[in-house]
Amino acid sequence: MIMASISRTEVKQLLERLIFVDDRPQDWVEDVWGMSPTLGETAARLVDAFDAVIECCSEEKLENLLQSLYSDRLDGDI
Repeated sequence: MIMASISRTEVKQLLERLIFVDDRPQDWVEDVWGMSPTLGETAARLVDAFDAVIECCSEEKLENLLQSLYSDRLDGDI
């Protein structure tokens, strides 16, 4: 799959859509928190780590990650 160069913001939005489907990450954290405060704290840390990865990775690496995840999904691996 060949993708045109996309911005960090676009990569983040696509990854969020892939991971959280129709929810915003914060909504997902709140849903998990409602089921279990302990798991909710873990979910919040996971979203914080996701945001940190988006900020610290180069756009090229983010695009490669996105391409790999979508390729796996199209191949039926996810």
